[in-house]
Amino acid sequence: MPLHPIRVRLAAASLLTAATLVTAVAAPVGAAPEAAAAPDIPVASVKAHLTQFQSIATANGGNRAHGRPGYKASLDYVKGKLDAAGFTTSVKQFTSGGRTGYNLVADWPGGDTNQVVMAGAHLDSVTAGPGINDNGSGSAAILETALAVSRTQFKPTKHLRFAWWGAEELGMVGSRNYVNSLAVADRSRISGYLNFDMVGSPNPGYFVYDDDPALEKVFKDFYAGLGIPTEIETEGDGRSDHAPFKSAGIPVGGLFSGADYTKTSAQAQKWGGTAGKRFDACYHSSCDTATNIDSTALDHNSDAVAHAVWELAG
Repeated sequence: MPLHPIRVRLAAASLLTAATLVTAVAAPVGAAPEAAAAPDIPVASVKAHLTQFQSIATANGGNRAHGRPGYKASLDYVKGKLDAAGFTTSVKQFTSGGRTGYNLVADWPGGDTNQVVMAGAHLDSVTAGPGINDNGSGSAAILETALAVSRTQFKPTKHLRFAWWGAEELGMVGSRNYVNSLAVADRSRISGYLNFDMVGSPNPGYFVYDDDPALEKVFKDFYAGLGIPTEIETEGDGRSDHAPFKSAGIPVGGLFSGADYTKTSAQAQKWGGTAGKRFDACYHSSCDTATNIDSTALDHNSDAVAHAVWELAG
């Protein structure tokens, strides 16, 4: 039997009122929207960048070192990707050892420029090899994170900046040049610098920088969520591009998967891999090629980069 029209209207009004009340309880007026979660970073895309770095090295004397054509070709590759994705890029020149070096800095439009979150990695290799883990891995991880920022049209509260440093292998020359070029006020605007140097080691560990407690917690919480234990990074302490930022009083953090230290039995038990073998037996060698990568570590660390960028930039 059909309902009386007046009763139908009354019932509909009651349902509408109930729905309004439920909505009001679920989302109070003035409540801050929940921050967007970072997207998954496809490891296949990160590895595609590594393939390009390998091809560039192969075509340019087997390396991508400071002052060599392989380095400039690597920088041009990264810059082209960022320009197409809508970043504002700038190339800063410096000189070291009689050769011209380059830093690439990419800013994502928007966000509070008085609060800058930076992620960086050195793009140069040693002259002995193509430097795919050291440090194509970190360079590719932050590149794909930057491209994810563009794909999702992320609108962070803070201003986002990415950087690829030259001449790190000569003593953090490029990053030091950048920090030294900043006015004191510009340094104070950087709320955190995150460094990613070797994040795909073939016999990997999961090491977190412990320089700043808040930044350290972001990474440790991410890995706790994956059920992966971490250790404090000590092998590269002061030996990568976070050092000039830290010296300037800027909070720093980052990730590392190991270089020429040897994996212990305890570490192999919790992370897998081979005890008694170096984390990267091809460190600073000609065999640091596209095959010198652990895909699982690269995948986890790339996702951790994105998580930190989304978490810290808001």
